[in-house]
Parts: sequence; C-alpha cells; structure tokens
Amino acid sequence: MRPARRVIIDADPGIDDVVTITLAARSPEISLVGVTTTYGNAPLALTTRNARIALMLAGRPDIPVLPGADRPRSRPLATAPETHGKSGIGYASAVPAVPLAPAPHHTVLLDLLDAVPPPVTLVTIGPLTNLAAALEADAPFVLSRVGYHIGMFGSIHERGNANRWADFNAWCDPEAADIVVRSEMPIHMVGLDVTRQMTVTAAEVTALGRSPQELARWLGAALQFYVEFHRSQERLDGCVINDVLTIGDLVAPGMLGFESKDIRIDLDETQHRGHTREGGPSPRQVAMSVDTHTMRHLLSRVFGRGWWAQHRQEGLA
Repeated sequence: MRPARRVIIDADPGIDDVVTITLAARSPEISLVGVTTTYGNAPLALTTRNARIALMLAGRPDIPVLPGADRPRSRPLATAPETHGKSGIGYASAVPAVPLAPAPHHTVLLDLLDAVPPPVTLVTIGPLTNLAAALEADAPFVLSRVGYHIGMFGSIHERGNANRWADFNAWCDPEAADIVVRSEMPIHMVGLDVTRQMTVTAAEVTALGRSPQELARWLGAALQFYVEFHRSQERLDGCVINDVLTIGDLVAPGMLGFESKDIRIDLDETQHRGHTREGGPSPRQVAMSVDTHTMRHLLSRVFGRGWWAQHRQEGLA
C-alpha cells in the first residue's frame, strides 16, 4: 500500500469546499496536513470558521486551519452570498466555535510549506491569491516543496459561472491566476468543463437530511441552499459540486482525463475578465473528461453508505 499523500488545501469555504475538505479528511489515501483559507465564497473570517467546523465534524479538529488573504491583489473584494448564503455554508449550522476575526496573512502558504516535509500536494479550490503571493515572495522555495498542484479554476468550452467566460475563482483575482499560470508551478487545472458534470440531485440532497450521521446531515443542509440556487438560476433540479473532483483524482488517479493546453488569463474588465483562454505561454494539463461514477462512490465517505445504497437502488450508481 502506498504511503498517504501529504496534502495542503487552499480554499474559500464555501459549500462545495466543505464537502471537499471533509472528503479529504476522511480519505486514508491522503494525509491532510493543513488548510489555508482565503476570501471568495464568503469573507475570510467566515471561510476560516467554516473550514474549522467542517474538520471538527469530520473528526479531525487537529488539522490546522490558517487564514491567508482577505482580498484580491488589486480588484475590489467580491463574495457570493447569493450562491453560498450569508454564512458561506447555506443552511448548515455555523455555530462560531472559533474566532471570527482571523488576522489575514498573505504568505501563509510559505509558513505551512516550511513546516511540512516535502513533497507536498497542493490543492487550490478558491481564488489563487494565496498561491500567487507565495510565488512572488519565494518561487524557488515553493517549487522545491510542492511536487504536485491540482486546482479548481478556469473553463475552456463551458459557460462561466462568474461571467460569460470565467469561473468564479479566476474571476475573483485574475492577476493572481495569471501569476500562477505563468509561473513554473506544475498545474493540473480542473475547470467547469468537467465540474459541471458532477451533479447531485435535489432528491439526494433531501435524503442527506435524514441521515443518521451528523456530518452527512450538516452537508445536506449546506447543499440544500445550493439546490435552491441552481434551481432558480440554472433550472437544474440539483446542484454542481465543483471542488470535489480535485480530491477525487488524488484518491482515484485516472478519474480525470487531462489534455495539454496552452493557457493564459484574460485581465481586462469586460465579460472576458478571468477567462482562461487557450494560446498561452506554456502548456498546462487541463481536465477535459471525468468518471463521475467513481466520484459518486467516493462521496459515500462523507455522505454515508446509505447514500450510495440509494444510488444503486435507483439505478444511478
């Protein structure tokens, strides 16, 4: 059996982020050594709190959660309460069991990478501000510690979710995404081309609310808000869980099919802001296909065995 992969998650929790963080914490193939947080789906104080609550419910309160950037490099701060709720986690309980005013620390990734033996797998599922700051401060050090980087951002062909062309993570801080894409950082980009295929139905989310497991019920309450958003905005009777594919591919290598594409980030202020265009300076690995059956099975680690059994009974698995 291979040793567990040392993983750092940089996130902006966020409904799909808390599903992803709990999945990583519950996966024996992964040694989750820390979570760094940023603004994005909610302000930094709330995303930091949400990550800590998620790890507590996953049975891993020992995993450190460290606040990073509280705003983009040069753009106005934007969050997504219409998508994730005012708390960032929909209808899930957000009891403030931890401080709500963490001090932002823009080079938090450098400190965490320094404290963890290499090689480290870095998973970025929020705006790329923290990673860009680390690269600008000491790129050789970051490259010497990070052996693999997989990030949820971008879109090649799929319509954006922040504007016509861009996903929310690249749109929030396109300058940061540009720094990362132009760096020597190894990049496996997991964008909307594959994440939009990872849907959970409204009926499945409702069933989570009846689970005997506290974590599953909590995630179900968060996802219920997501369902209502997707129903009103996209006429989808369910929701898209973007970020989980990053952890899924670490746990089940080959679940995502990657293609080499030359990528650049559009920095203008039109509908192309944050657009991950083809035709960039260097080739990047971009996910263009996904085995959703495998991903659904992995989600039973946080949704419970009953969720997967329901899939099989209804012919969805």
